Amino acid sequence: MRKMLREKIQQIVSEYDKHSIRVGVLGSHSALEVAYGAKQEGFETVVVCQKGREKTYTRYYRNLFDHVLLLDRFADMVNEENQEKLRELNTVFVPNRSFSVYVGYDNIENKLLVPLMGNRYMLRTEERTAPRNQYYLLRKAGIPTPKTFNSYEEIDRLAIVKVPEKTRKIERAFFYASTPQEFLEKSEERIKRGIITREDLEKAVIEEYVLGAKFNANFFWSPLTDEIDFLGFDRRIQTDLDGLLDLPADQQLELRIPSQNIEIGHMGVTMRESQIQKVFTAAEKFVEVCKQEYPPGIIGLFALQGAVTKDLTFYVFDVSPRVPGCPCVEPTSPYMKYKYGKEVGPGRRVAMEIKKAVSQNRLGEIVT
Repeated sequence: MRKMLREKIQQIVSEYDKHSIRVGVLGSHSALEVAYGAKQEGFETVVVCQKGREKTYTRYYRNLFDHVLLLDRFADMVNEENQEKLRELNTVFVPNRSFSVYVGYDNIENKLLVPLMGNRYMLRTEERTAPRNQYYLLRKAGIPTPKTFNSYEEIDRLAIVKVPEKTRKIERAFFYASTPQEFLEKSEERIKRGIITREDLEKAVIEEYVLGAKFNANFFWSPLTDEIDFLGFDRRIQTDLDGLLDLPADQQLELRIPSQNIEIGHMGVTMRESQIQKVFTAAEKFVEVCKQEYPPGIIGLFALQGAVTKDLTFYVFDVSPRVPGCPCVEPTSPYMKYKYGKEVGPGRRVAMEIKKAVSQNRLGEIVT
C-alpha cells in the first residue's frame, strides 16, 4: 500500500508546473512561520482553514497567504474536490501537529494524494502507543532516554505520567507521582475533575522524570545533501504550570490544584558551546535509524525535546517528527546564522529545500 501511494505521489509531483510550485499548510500551529519562510524564498502560499478559526490567516495576516481553502472541518481536506484544488495549485504541503491530529493518520497515510514535504508515515510515531514509535526509534538509535515503567506499581522515583486531555486530545494533561499511591490519588482526582479519562489513563506512558535543564533542539535533515541543519533551541511556556510556579511555595501547597502542561508559548535559549556536539550526535543517530525504519527517513524538520542533567548527559524524552512550531527560533537563535550568514527559521529552511529540489529537478526526493 505504501509503495503504491508513494508511486502515485511521485507521479503527481512529476506533473506539477515547476514554475508555479506553492507551499501549503494547515491554518493552525505553525502556519505563519511556514508561510513567512515561503514568502522569503519567493513562493506563493496556500492555507487550509477551518470555519471559525480562520481570521488569523484570512484577516490579521492575510498578507502571507495567496490562496485560502476554507472548510467546515480540517478533516474535509481529504475530500476529493479539496485535494484536487490543492493539486491544481501545485501544492507541496508542509505537515504540522494540528494536521496530524485533525486530519488524522489514517487519512494522511491512505487517502491524501497531495505531496507532503516530509515523511507522512513518520507522523504517527509521535503517538506513544503506536508500534515503532518515537521511543522505539530513540532506543534503537542508542540515544539516552528516561526509564519507563510498565505499570504504576513499579514507580520508585519521581515519574511523569503522559496522558492526553479528555476533551482536547492534542493537549497533554501530564502529572507527576513518586509512588504508586500518589499515582492513584492524582489520577483519580483528575478523572473526577473531568481532565482525563480512565481509558486514556490505562494507555498513558509513565516515565522517569529527568531532573535537568530542558532544551528542545530543532533540526532539519536534507535528503538532497544528507546534511543536518541545527535551527536552534527553544523552551515551552505552559499553562497553568507556569502560573503555579510563579507563586511562593507555601501558596502552591495551599492551593492543592492539579497543574496542567498545556503549551501556550515559546522562548528561545542557547546552550554552552562545548555541549552542542552532543546534541548534533543525537540528531545524527536519530536520522540514521529513521532511514532504516522509515525510508527514506525523517525528511525536513524535526525536534528532539529533552534535558541536560548535572553530569551533562542529553536525555531525549519527546520527538516532533514534523514542524516543531517554535517561531521564536528564527529571531533568537544564532546557529543558522553561523552556517548561512543570515537568520533562517523553520519556514524558510523548508522553502530553501523546495527551491533547491525544483532547481535540480529532484522534487520527488523530498516529498512522500
